[in-house]
Amino acid sequence: MKLFKATALAVSMGLLTGSAIAETVLIHGEAGPNRGARANAIQWFADQVAERSGGDLRIDIQWGGALFKANAALQSIGDGVADMGTVIAVYYPQEFVAYGVADLPLDNPDAWVGMRATDELFRNNAAVEAAVADKNLVYLGTFTTSQVNIGCNGAAIRTADDIDGLKVRGVGAYGKVFGEMGANMVRMSIYDAYQGLDSGLIDCSQGYSYAVSALKQAEVMDSYTLLNWGQVGGVGTFMNKDAFDALTPEQQAILLEVGSDTVDYFARILTGANDQAVEDMRDQGLEIIELPEAERAKLLEMGASYLDEWAETATATGLDGPAILEEYRALIAKYATERDANGYPWEDS
Repeated sequence: MKLFKATALAVSMGLLTGSAIAETVLIHGEAGPNRGARANAIQWFADQVAERSGGDLRIDIQWGGALFKANAALQSIGDGVADMGTVIAVYYPQEFVAYGVADLPLDNPDAWVGMRATDELFRNNAAVEAAVADKNLVYLGTFTTSQVNIGCNGAAIRTADDIDGLKVRGVGAYGKVFGEMGANMVRMSIYDAYQGLDSGLIDCSQGYSYAVSALKQAEVMDSYTLLNWGQVGGVGTFMNKDAFDALTPEQQAILLEVGSDTVDYFARILTGANDQAVEDMRDQGLEIIELPEAERAKLLEMGASYLDEWAETATATGLDGPAILEEYRALIAKYATERDANGYPWEDS
């Protein structure tokens, strides 16, 4: 299977001079729409790759699940349906357990800290790199949903006990905690949550402020609770390994470099997008609720058991789960310290 196409563009002047302009076009599959903070960052990634390669590399983004849905991305990219694309770890708790470490409720709602920790782990840990390669993938860069919150239609979560009895769309360890607290869990993609809330199939959806805005979910919500609990950080750009290996070392270096730089770019725009989204929701008449610290502590306590569960699952797949979790915690502490000492990278620019 030809996993990427090199297009030779010969214009009349080029034909006369015996020269031609060649570009390598890489197809990127994205399940989400072409709007919102993450879409902005994906487009920035593509633009930067083209600019830094001098036009040698171009990324053609296929938006809105045109090539594959979110729950088919891992296999589709590995099989070469696209050269690269966005993989969301919560859809693959067993198949791609390594990336799930970024989804654990570690009481770190800071988007930049979480992404930097994840990025370093996936670039430098040999066992993690091997687990990615086993899926015929190469890691390029990471995103995050930012802090986990929850929006509802016909209900409001003001305390942890209010979750009991509600029909909730939730994913990962966060969704499991909602279930333990008495929620009736409904399996549903975030991209289908609008219809679920509108039809009454669900009462509430685990949400992330910028995504609520991008997917226009505030239209079918009347309350939004800021949990500031943790984040789902297992969202990233991966490339088909065969396609990556077929590139020149210079092209590979550009993709890896831009993937890393996208972390800082995305963290900056995500912070602003989240703040704006909450203000927009308030302006639309939604009740914005800040979960009290004592109630937030209940969520953190109930989420702790899922750290051990993840480590056991990772170990069962051949990874050293406790060691990876310990390394990830240390990286979070490292970047939190760096933030506290120096601020965010974009604050000086």
